Amino acid sequence: MGMAVAPFPVQRHDALAYVQPLAAHGMELRLATLDDLPFMRELYGQLRAGELDQVDWPEQARRAFLDSQFQLQHQHFVTYFSAADFYVVVREGVDIGRFYLLSQSPYFLVIDIALLPAWRNGGLGAALLAWAKQRALDSQAQGVDLHVDERNLGAKRLYTRQGFQHIGAEGPYLRMRWEVPSRLN
Repeated sequence: MGMAVAPFPVQRHDALAYVQPLAAHGMELRLATLDDLPFMRELYGQLRAGELDQVDWPEQARRAFLDSQFQLQHQHFVTYFSAADFYVVVREGVDIGRFYLLSQSPYFLVIDIALLPAWRNGGLGAALLAWAKQRALDSQAQGVDLHVDERNLGAKRLYTRQGFQHIGAEGPYLRMRWEVPSRLN
């Protein structure tokens, strides 16, 4: 990748104990390491493929652009969200996505949720969100926040179905929140 690669921060939570919503879908989470960066880079490239298909660049220029953009995004995530947990999503022994979660009160933050295109629309994103929501509930947090590109209609529909509500905007991103249901004593 050319530039020095920032390591993932050390895990700070016993989050992997919350596996029930994931196991029902044959999924598990594994903490990301530097060895996962080639997969993460490939995932990033597939996520951006639609945009880059609109640009007439030679393959080498396209690859260099994706590498630099991935590197910048990775550096931002591990620096700005150094207290987060960075997971690889695994299904049937195959790496299929990434899930980055900052588990701090009052609101947990889904930093990034991304699945390879072949694994979308099968309930896996909903299971990952259910897992995060259960962790927030068990941790006495008030809820879970996330951001979504306003053009990403599929993700917006998923988040709305999962009970996330629009609470603001930041540039082209909508801020959404799921509130923990009121606790009855």
